[in-house]
Amino acid sequence: MTQYSTITSTQPAVTQHKNVNELALSSVAFENFRKMIYDSCGIYFQDNKKYLLESRLLKRINYLGMDSYEEYYDYLKYNSSNIQEKKYLYEAITINETFFFRNQPQLDALVTTVIPQLIASKPGKPRIKIWSAASSSGEEAYSTAIIIFDLLRPKYPDLEIEIVGTDINNAVIETAKTGIYREYSIRNTQPYYLKKYFKPVGNAFEIDPAIKKVVSFKNFNLFDDISMRSMTNFDIIFCANVLIYFDAKAKIKVVSNLYNSLNKGGYLFIGYAETLHTISKAFTIVSFPKTIGYKKE
Repeated sequence: MTQYSTITSTQPAVTQHKNVNELALSSVAFENFRKMIYDSCGIYFQDNKKYLLESRLLKRINYLGMDSYEEYYDYLKYNSSNIQEKKYLYEAITINETFFFRNQPQLDALVTTVIPQLIASKPGKPRIKIWSAASSSGEEAYSTAIIIFDLLRPKYPDLEIEIVGTDINNAVIETAKTGIYREYSIRNTQPYYLKKYFKPVGNAFEIDPAIKKVVSFKNFNLFDDISMRSMTNFDIIFCANVLIYFDAKAKIKVVSNLYNSLNKGGYLFIGYAETLHTISKAFTIVSFPKTIGYKKE
């Protein structure tokens, strides 16, 4: 998922602040920004992360040529037409550490057990709908499509696949849509998959069009209840490394919404450092080799 870090903006250059190093985030401004960010996307900055938020915001303040954190806060809060700057704010406070086949045990569980089980439970032509709920630049979504194409399509030639990748960071969503990746992203990719499902493009690699065809991406806020109502009828949801950045209240809200987005019998997979213990008792825990999943009974 998207985590804490800074993304370079694609906006035109703006004159930088002359005394950028003299700016400091006051306790009051920290509380104001923390509440604004929490209310809009659920990300919560603990007290000991004040320095982190300060440095992230400073880059935007410097970029916009503003004189203080307070000026930037007012700019965000009182300019009702400033939707685009909110997107740049999300880019500034999030990081995207991901690569292809990052969670191999989850992918193994998918092709050996979960999807065959789902296919067997559905009448008619098999169709699987998957949501990569914190897709970052798309590696997770594309990895899922590749392994399904390679290991399941031969067994189920009529299998229809729909994969939706979403992220609050619009910059990485635009990268995902291109389907073009550099060496860092493919560093764990087997040569077999690299040869079969990627095409060299200069010093990068482009996803095969057949894979791109079944995967779509969009900018999305998991904390937005209204938007969440549009995300329905999923058989599988991946939501890795998201919950660790929410407080207890936000975790309960997001997991409840994810539960509602799943079909009965569907599965939720989260990050290895995350757990639904104390968050939700609605799921049944299912053990797989080297990983676990949460099933909606």
